[in-house]
Amino acid sequence: MRIAAAFLAATFSVIAVAQDKPAPAKDLVLNGDAKCTRCHDENDSFPVLAIGKTKHGTRADPRTPTCTSCHGASEAHMNKPASGARPKPDVMFTKTSPTSPEAKNQACLTCHQGGKRTHWQMSMHASRDVACSSCHVVHAQRDPARDKLEQANVCFACHKQQRAEIRRQSRHPTLEGKVICSDCHNPHGAAGEKMLVRDSVNDTCYTCHMEKRGPFVRTHQPVQENCALCHNPHGSVNDNLLKVRAPFLCQTCHEPTSHRGGVAGITGGSNSSTSSGIGITLARACLNCHTNIHGTNNPKDATNERTFRR
Repeated sequence: MRIAAAFLAATFSVIAVAQDKPAPAKDLVLNGDAKCTRCHDENDSFPVLAIGKTKHGTRADPRTPTCTSCHGASEAHMNKPASGARPKPDVMFTKTSPTSPEAKNQACLTCHQGGKRTHWQMSMHASRDVACSSCHVVHAQRDPARDKLEQANVCFACHKQQRAEIRRQSRHPTLEGKVICSDCHNPHGAAGEKMLVRDSVNDTCYTCHMEKRGPFVRTHQPVQENCALCHNPHGSVNDNLLKVRAPFLCQTCHEPTSHRGGVAGITGGSNSSTSSGIGITLARACLNCHTNIHGTNNPKDATNERTFRR
Protein backbone atom coordinates (compact mmCIF):
# COMPACT_ATOMS: atom_id res chain seq x y z
CA MET A 1 0.00 0.00 0.00
CA ARG A 2 2.81 2.37 0.87
CA ILE A 3 4.46 1.68 -2.50
CA ALA A 4 1.24 2.33 -4.40
CA ALA A 5 0.64 5.54 -2.51
CA ALA A 6 4.15 6.73 -3.23
CA PHE A 7 3.71 5.94 -6.92
CA LEU A 8 0.44 7.84 -7.10
CA ALA A 9 1.95 10.83 -5.31
CA ALA A 10 4.89 10.92 -7.75
CA THR A 11 2.50 10.67 -10.71
CA PHE A 12 0.33 13.52 -9.47
CA SER A 13 3.40 15.67 -8.83
CA VAL A 14 4.62 15.11 -12.41
CA ILE A 15 1.18 16.04 -13.76
CA ALA A 16 1.10 19.15 -11.61
CA VAL A 17 4.52 20.23 -12.85
CA ALA A 18 3.46 19.59 -16.44
CA GLN A 19 0.34 21.69 -15.92
CA ASP A 20 2.33 24.53 -14.41
CA LYS A 21 4.73 24.59 -17.38
CA PRO A 22 3.28 26.79 -20.18
CA ALA A 23 2.52 25.13 -23.48
CA PRO A 24 4.92 25.91 -26.32
CA ALA A 25 3.87 28.84 -28.45
CA LYS A 26 2.22 28.00 -31.74
CA ASP A 27 3.10 29.41 -35.12
CA LEU A 28 0.53 31.92 -36.33
CA VAL A 29 1.41 32.65 -39.93
CA LEU A 30 4.73 31.19 -41.05
CA ASN A 31 6.40 27.99 -40.02
CA GLY A 32 8.66 28.76 -37.08
CA ASP A 33 7.33 32.28 -36.47
CA ALA A 34 6.31 31.61 -32.85
CA LYS A 35 9.45 33.25 -31.50
CA CYS A 36 8.52 36.42 -33.44
CA THR A 37 4.76 36.48 -32.96
CA ARG A 38 5.11 36.37 -29.18
CA CYS A 39 5.70 40.13 -29.56
CA HIS A 40 4.51 40.98 -33.07
CA ASP A 41 0.74 40.67 -33.36
CA GLU A 42 -2.24 42.43 -34.89
CA ASN A 43 -1.68 45.44 -32.67
CA ASP A 44 1.61 46.34 -34.34
CA SER A 45 1.76 49.70 -36.08
CA PHE A 46 3.20 47.84 -39.05
CA PRO A 47 0.97 44.90 -40.08
CA VAL A 48 3.62 42.18 -40.19
CA LEU A 49 1.06 39.38 -39.87
CA ALA A 50 -0.53 40.49 -43.15
CA ILE A 51 2.19 38.45 -44.86
CA GLY A 52 -0.10 35.48 -44.31
CA LYS A 53 -2.35 36.87 -47.05
CA THR A 54 0.47 36.93 -49.61
CA LYS A 55 2.31 34.22 -51.50
CA HIS A 56 5.11 34.53 -48.97
CA GLY A 57 2.64 33.25 -46.39
CA THR A 58 1.62 30.05 -48.16
CA ARG A 59 2.66 27.49 -45.55
CA ALA A 60 1.79 24.53 -47.76
CA ASP A 61 4.52 25.60 -50.19
CA PRO A 62 7.93 24.23 -49.11
CA ARG A 63 9.61 27.26 -50.68
CA THR A 64 7.86 29.66 -48.30
CA PRO A 65 10.47 31.53 -46.24
CA THR A 66 10.45 32.11 -42.51
CA CYS A 67 10.93 35.41 -40.67
CA THR A 68 14.63 34.69 -40.20
CA SER A 69 15.06 33.87 -43.89
CA CYS A 70 14.72 37.57 -44.65
CA HIS A 71 15.53 39.33 -41.37
CA GLY A 72 18.42 37.12 -40.27
CA ALA A 73 18.76 35.21 -37.01
CA SER A 74 18.41 38.45 -35.03
CA GLU A 75 19.33 36.80 -31.71
CA ALA A 76 20.02 40.13 -29.99
CA HIS A 77 16.64 41.44 -31.14
CA MET A 78 14.74 38.44 -29.75
CA ASN A 79 16.67 38.29 -26.48
CA LYS A 80 16.26 41.82 -25.21
CA PRO A 81 18.95 42.79 -22.68
CA ALA A 82 17.90 43.60 -19.14
CA SER A 83 18.73 47.26 -19.63
CA GLY A 84 18.62 49.45 -22.69
CA ALA A 85 16.55 49.43 -25.83
CA ARG A 86 15.88 46.31 -27.85
CA PRO A 87 18.38 45.96 -30.73
CA LYS A 88 16.98 46.02 -34.24
CA PRO A 89 16.81 42.88 -36.42
CA ASP A 90 19.93 41.95 -38.33
CA VAL A 91 18.36 42.89 -41.67
CA MET A 92 15.81 45.69 -41.95
CA PHE A 93 14.03 46.85 -45.10
CA THR A 94 12.84 50.34 -44.21
CA LYS A 95 14.21 53.25 -46.20
CA THR A 96 16.01 54.66 -43.16
CA SER A 97 17.47 51.36 -41.95
CA PRO A 98 21.25 50.97 -41.63
CA THR A 99 21.14 47.77 -43.69
CA SER A 100 22.93 48.22 -47.00
CA PRO A 101 21.00 47.82 -50.28
CA GLU A 102 23.21 44.83 -51.16
CA ALA A 103 22.21 43.04 -47.95
CA LYS A 104 18.54 43.81 -48.49
CA ASN A 105 18.64 42.55 -52.06
CA GLN A 106 20.58 39.43 -51.15
CA ALA A 107 17.78 38.41 -48.82
CA CYS A 108 15.43 38.48 -51.81
CA LEU A 109 17.85 37.03 -54.37
CA THR A 110 18.37 33.97 -52.19
CA CYS A 111 15.04 32.77 -53.56
CA HIS A 112 14.27 35.13 -56.45
CA GLN A 113 17.22 34.48 -58.72
CA GLY A 114 17.17 33.70 -62.42
CA GLY A 115 14.30 34.18 -64.85
CA LYS A 116 13.39 37.84 -65.20
CA ARG A 117 16.03 38.70 -62.60
CA THR A 118 18.95 37.14 -64.46
CA HIS A 119 20.44 40.53 -65.34
CA TRP A 120 19.80 42.23 -61.99
CA GLN A 121 23.45 42.55 -60.98
CA MET A 122 24.23 44.49 -64.18
CA SER A 123 21.05 46.57 -64.19
CA MET A 124 20.83 50.32 -63.74
CA HIS A 125 18.73 49.90 -60.60
CA ALA A 126 21.36 47.72 -58.96
CA SER A 127 24.17 50.12 -59.87
CA ARG A 128 22.16 53.00 -58.34
CA ASP A 129 21.69 51.09 -55.05
CA VAL A 130 17.97 50.59 -55.49
CA ALA A 131 16.74 47.93 -53.08
CA CYS A 132 13.92 45.50 -53.83
CA SER A 133 12.01 46.96 -50.88
CA SER A 134 12.19 50.40 -52.51
CA CYS A 135 9.55 49.22 -54.98
CA HIS A 136 7.97 46.10 -53.47
CA VAL A 137 5.90 45.73 -50.31
CA VAL A 138 6.23 42.16 -49.04
CA HIS A 139 3.98 42.20 -45.98
CA ALA A 140 0.96 43.70 -47.77
CA GLN A 141 -1.69 41.68 -49.54
CA ARG A 142 -1.52 44.03 -52.53
CA ASP A 143 1.92 45.01 -53.79
CA PRO A 144 1.63 48.35 -55.65
CA ALA A 145 4.53 47.41 -57.94
CA ARG A 146 2.50 44.43 -59.21
CA ASP A 147 -0.80 46.32 -59.46
CA LYS A 148 -1.55 47.65 -62.95
CA LEU A 149 -3.24 50.78 -61.65
CA GLU A 150 -0.56 51.57 -59.05
CA GLN A 151 2.66 50.45 -60.71
CA ALA A 152 3.22 53.70 -62.60
CA ASN A 153 3.16 55.72 -59.38
CA VAL A 154 5.85 53.45 -57.94
CA CYS A 155 8.07 54.16 -60.94
CA PHE A 156 7.22 57.87 -60.99
CA ALA A 157 8.59 58.24 -57.46
CA CYS A 158 12.03 58.38 -59.12
CA HIS A 159 11.28 58.98 -62.80
CA LYS A 160 9.92 62.52 -62.63
CA GLN A 161 10.35 63.30 -66.33
CA GLN A 162 8.19 60.35 -67.32
CA ARG A 163 5.55 61.41 -64.80
CA ALA A 164 5.14 64.70 -66.69
CA GLU A 165 5.26 63.12 -70.16
CA ILE A 166 2.62 60.50 -69.43
CA ARG A 167 0.10 63.27 -68.79
CA ARG A 168 0.45 64.85 -72.21
CA GLN A 169 -2.34 64.71 -74.76
CA SER A 170 -0.78 61.93 -76.84
CA ARG A 171 0.27 59.00 -74.67
CA HIS A 172 -0.13 55.32 -73.93
CA PRO A 173 -3.04 54.42 -71.60
CA THR A 174 -0.70 53.94 -68.66
CA LEU A 175 -2.75 55.86 -66.11
CA GLU A 176 -5.70 53.61 -66.95
CA GLY A 177 -3.63 50.48 -66.29
CA LYS A 178 -3.89 49.19 -69.87
CA VAL A 179 -0.21 49.66 -70.79
CA ILE A 180 2.05 49.62 -67.74
CA CYS A 181 5.75 50.30 -67.33
CA SER A 182 6.70 46.63 -67.04
CA ASP A 183 5.07 45.88 -70.40
CA CYS A 184 8.04 47.63 -72.02
CA HIS A 185 10.71 47.70 -69.30
CA ASN A 186 12.10 44.97 -67.07
CA PRO A 187 12.99 46.78 -63.84
CA HIS A 188 15.15 43.83 -62.81
CA GLY A 189 17.52 44.31 -65.73
CA ALA A 190 17.82 43.27 -69.34
CA ALA A 191 20.44 42.45 -71.94
CA GLY A 192 19.38 45.35 -74.18
CA GLU A 193 19.21 49.09 -73.71
CA LYS A 194 16.96 50.99 -71.31
CA MET A 195 16.11 47.73 -69.49
CA LEU A 196 13.61 46.88 -72.24
CA VAL A 197 11.82 43.55 -72.21
CA ARG A 198 13.15 42.85 -75.71
CA ASP A 199 16.65 43.29 -77.06
CA SER A 200 15.89 46.51 -78.94
CA VAL A 201 13.46 49.43 -79.00
CA ASN A 202 11.83 48.22 -82.20
CA ASP A 203 11.32 44.65 -81.02
CA THR A 204 9.69 46.00 -77.87
CA CYS A 205 7.33 48.22 -79.88
CA TYR A 206 6.50 45.37 -82.24
CA THR A 207 5.01 43.34 -79.38
CA CYS A 208 1.94 45.59 -79.76
CA HIS A 209 2.44 47.34 -83.10
CA MET A 210 2.87 44.25 -85.27
CA GLU A 211 1.61 46.01 -88.40
CA LYS A 212 4.73 48.20 -88.40
CA ARG A 213 7.10 45.24 -88.46
CA GLY A 214 6.91 44.42 -92.16
CA PRO A 215 8.65 43.15 -94.18
CA PHE A 216 7.92 45.78 -96.82
CA VAL A 217 9.04 46.23 -100.41
CA ARG A 218 10.42 49.61 -99.38
CA THR A 219 11.42 50.34 -95.84
CA HIS A 220 11.90 53.69 -94.18
CA GLN A 221 15.43 53.64 -92.77
CA PRO A 222 14.70 55.53 -89.52
CA VAL A 223 11.78 53.21 -88.85
CA GLN A 224 14.02 50.17 -89.20
CA GLU A 225 16.69 51.75 -87.01
CA ASN A 226 14.79 52.99 -83.97
CA CYS A 227 11.15 53.94 -83.41
CA ALA A 228 12.25 56.47 -80.78
CA LEU A 229 13.90 58.61 -83.47
CA CYS A 230 10.45 59.95 -84.31
CA HIS A 231 8.29 58.95 -81.35
CA ASN A 232 8.45 59.69 -77.64
CA PRO A 233 6.90 56.54 -76.13
CA HIS A 234 6.13 58.19 -72.78
CA GLY A 235 4.00 60.99 -74.20
CA SER A 236 4.00 63.98 -76.51
CA VAL A 237 2.12 67.20 -77.22
CA ASN A 238 1.96 66.10 -80.87
CA ASP A 239 -0.29 63.47 -82.39
CA ASN A 240 0.83 59.86 -82.52
CA LEU A 241 3.55 60.41 -79.89
CA LEU A 242 5.66 62.32 -82.42
CA LYS A 243 8.57 64.29 -81.00
CA VAL A 244 7.93 67.15 -83.45
CA ARG A 245 4.91 67.62 -85.68
CA ALA A 246 5.13 67.15 -89.42
CA PRO A 247 6.57 68.56 -91.61
CA PHE A 248 9.26 69.74 -89.20
CA LEU A 249 9.96 66.19 -88.06
CA CYS A 250 10.38 65.06 -91.67
CA GLN A 251 12.66 67.98 -92.44
CA THR A 252 15.14 66.94 -89.79
CA CYS A 253 16.26 64.47 -92.48
CA HIS A 254 14.62 65.62 -95.72
CA GLU A 255 15.68 69.00 -97.17
CA PRO A 256 12.42 70.77 -98.21
CA THR A 257 13.94 72.58 -101.21
CA SER A 258 14.73 69.25 -102.86
CA HIS A 259 11.06 68.33 -103.21
CA ARG A 260 10.44 67.91 -106.96
CA GLY A 261 6.68 67.66 -106.98
CA GLY A 262 5.97 71.39 -107.21
CA VAL A 263 4.40 71.27 -103.76
CA ALA A 264 4.46 74.45 -101.74
CA GLY A 265 7.26 74.53 -99.22
CA ILE A 266 8.11 76.56 -96.18
CA THR A 267 11.45 77.87 -97.39
CA GLY A 268 10.38 79.44 -100.66
CA GLY A 269 11.49 78.53 -104.16
CA SER A 270 11.68 79.53 -107.78
CA ASN A 271 8.12 78.64 -108.77
CA SER A 272 4.82 80.01 -107.60
CA SER A 273 3.83 76.87 -105.72
CA THR A 274 6.84 76.98 -103.42
CA SER A 275 6.88 80.75 -103.01
CA SER A 276 3.55 80.64 -101.17
CA GLY A 277 5.39 79.09 -98.25
CA ILE A 278 2.34 77.49 -96.59
CA GLY A 279 1.16 74.49 -98.58
CA ILE A 280 3.41 71.85 -97.09
CA THR A 281 2.57 72.89 -93.56
CA LEU A 282 -1.20 72.49 -93.90
CA ALA A 283 -3.23 69.72 -92.21
CA ARG A 284 -1.12 66.54 -92.01
CA ALA A 285 1.66 68.15 -94.08
CA CYS A 286 3.92 65.50 -95.63
CA LEU A 287 1.50 62.83 -94.45
CA ASN A 288 -1.14 64.19 -96.81
CA CYS A 289 0.64 62.29 -99.57
CA HIS A 290 3.12 59.96 -97.85
CA THR A 291 0.67 57.96 -95.79
CA ASN A 292 2.63 54.73 -95.32
CA ILE A 293 5.76 56.19 -93.77
CA HIS A 294 6.56 53.02 -91.80
CA GLY A 295 6.98 51.09 -95.04
CA THR A 296 5.16 50.38 -98.27
CA ASN A 297 4.58 47.61 -100.75
CA ASN A 298 3.76 50.06 -103.55
CA PRO A 299 6.11 49.21 -106.45
CA LYS A 300 5.18 52.13 -108.69
CA ASP A 301 8.17 54.45 -108.40
CA ALA A 302 11.26 54.49 -106.20
CA THR A 303 11.97 58.22 -106.46
CA ASN A 304 11.65 60.21 -103.26
CA GLU A 305 8.48 62.09 -104.11
CA ARG A 306 6.49 58.91 -104.73
CA THR A 307 7.91 56.76 -101.95
CA PHE A 308 5.63 55.60 -99.14
CA ARG A 309 2.45 56.41 -101.03
CA ARG A 310 -0.60 54.29 -100.42
